[in-house]
Amino acid sequence: MKVKWFLMMAGLIIIWGVSWPIYKLALDYTPPLLFSGMRCLFGGILLALVIWKTRARIQWRKNWQIYVVTAILNITLFYGLQTEGLRLVPSGLFSVIVYFQPILVGLFAWLWLGESMTVTKVIGLILGFLGVISVSAEGFTGHVSVAGVILGLLTAISWALGTVYTKRKGHSVDSLWLVAFQCLIGGVILMIAGFSTEKWTSIVWNGTYFLGLAFGTILGIAVSWILYVVLVKTGDASVVATSTFLVPMLAVVIGTVFMHEPFTVLLFLGILLIVASIYLVNRKPKRLKEQVTVQGKMGA
Repeated sequence: MKVKWFLMMAGLIIIWGVSWPIYKLALDYTPPLLFSGMRCLFGGILLALVIWKTRARIQWRKNWQIYVVTAILNITLFYGLQTEGLRLVPSGLFSVIVYFQPILVGLFAWLWLGESMTVTKVIGLILGFLGVISVSAEGFTGHVSVAGVILGLLTAISWALGTVYTKRKGHSVDSLWLVAFQCLIGGVILMIAGFSTEKWTSIVWNGTYFLGLAFGTILGIAVSWILYVVLVKTGDASVVATSTFLVPMLAVVIGTVFMHEPFTVLLFLGILLIVASIYLVNRKPKRLKEQVTVQGKMGA
């Protein structure tokens, strides 16, 4: 594994892992859809301003469909469905459902990208999902809504499809402008949805809210999505997706250290399963005979 790839992946996991507790604090002072829309829209504007001198790379007539599709899958549906789903089911259960995404990415990447599907990779994906269940088990309390579970699954599907679509089409567009436009377009749609269902006056303009908004705008949206898109474009989509199993694990660990949440046996077991998962998915067999590979029929 290249050092640069590892550092980018580590940065992404840290940003997304830290995001959960920060957003949780900020959401006490703001309606969720408006908060999601503002983070995405401001993140897109900030990135566009930074890279404005390279606007010749936009090629809107050629690439507008890619910008719109990634905006809908990666931003509007991912954040919108996530926001609504979290209202209906416990956060621990919802995070488990959403992090079914790496398994879906492995399947979609096999079908549509021609990535290999080895026995070792399948075992790794399953172990990672079991690890997420383990670290999130303490959140399995409260009323479970069928609608919330469906929204969680749709969130995972939209994120998985967005990842595979980015891998398939992303080579023809500039990575930075792809992120900028998906955030701009998706952010506008989320803001419209927020204004239609929520009240602007419900926002409490205090330090906690501004911290969450600033973190989300700069790191949580702009920087993290640049890292994610570049990682997906330059590596196996399933490997990148599996590495994100570390995000809920890190979020729980941060909650344990800084918010004095309990460190349980299930959390420890989940950490072991996730580490084993990432090792197995990234593991390269020493001999070709050891591989049991099935090529996707619809692969490139």
